[in-house]
Amino acid sequence: MVDIFEEVDEQLRSDRLAVLARRYLPWIGGMLAIALAVALAVWGYSAYQEKNTEAASQAYADGLDRLGQGDFDAAYVKFGQAADKATPGYQALALIQQAGVRMDQKRAPEAVVLFDKAAAATSNPVIADSARLKSAFALLDTAPYDQLEARLKPLTDSTRPFHALAREALGMAKLNAGRPKDALSDFQVLTLMADAPQDVRERAQAAITLIKAGTATGLPATVKAAMVLPPPPPQPAAPPAGAAPDQSTPAGAAQ
Repeated sequence: MVDIFEEVDEQLRSDRLAVLARRYLPWIGGMLAIALAVALAVWGYSAYQEKNTEAASQAYADGLDRLGQGDFDAAYVKFGQAADKATPGYQALALIQQAGVRMDQKRAPEAVVLFDKAAAATSNPVIADSARLKSAFALLDTAPYDQLEARLKPLTDSTRPFHALAREALGMAKLNAGRPKDALSDFQVLTLMADAPQDVRERAQAAITLIKAGTATGLPATVKAAMVLPPPPPQPAAPPAGAAPDQSTPAGAAQ
C-alpha cells in the first residue's frame, strides 16, 4: 500500500515538473538567447574597436613619417584617416596634428577649427586644454580681446593643467588690446605662482620690466615665439588616457 502512495506521489511530482517546464522553458530559452546575443554583440564590438585602433595607430604613424619628410599634405591626409577612426586618444591627437600642419601652412583659421574639434573629442583634461590653449595662441594676433578672454580665462583657473601658460597668453592679449596696466597684473601674479614653470616666471618678470619702462610694444610677438608647444606623443600603443606633461610642455602639434 505504501508503495502505491509513493508511486502516486512521484507521478504527481512528475506531472508538476512537466507543467512547470512547459510554462517556463520558453522564457528560459529566450533569456539564454538574449544573453548569447549580448555576448556576441560585445565580442563583435570589441573586435571592431581593436581593428579600428590598429588602423588608427598605423595611419597616425604614417602621418608622423610624412611630417618628418616635410610632406605636409600627405601628413594631413594620414592624420585625418587616424581621426576618422574615432578611437579615444587617437582622434584628439590626430586632430591636433592636423591643426599643427595647417599652422605650418599659415592657414590659422582652419587650424583653430581643428584645435577646437580636438578639444571636444576627448575628456582628458591635458589633451583638451592643450588644444584649447593652442587654439587661443593661433588667434592671439588677430582675434578681438573679448574673444580671446572668453577662450583663455577659464583656462587660468588653478585647477586647469596649463593655467600659468593661459594667464601668460591672457596678459599678451591685454597688451595687444592696449591694456598694459591690466596685463601688468597678470604678469605680477605669474611671478608669485609657485607652480608656474621657471621660463614662464622669467618671461613674466621681463614683461613687468618692459611695461613699467613703457617699451613693451614688441613684447607679445617675442613671448608668443617663446610659447611654442611641442608635438603630442609620437604613437601611443593603445588609445591613451593622455600624456601628462608639465605646464611648460602641453601636448599639441608643433607650430
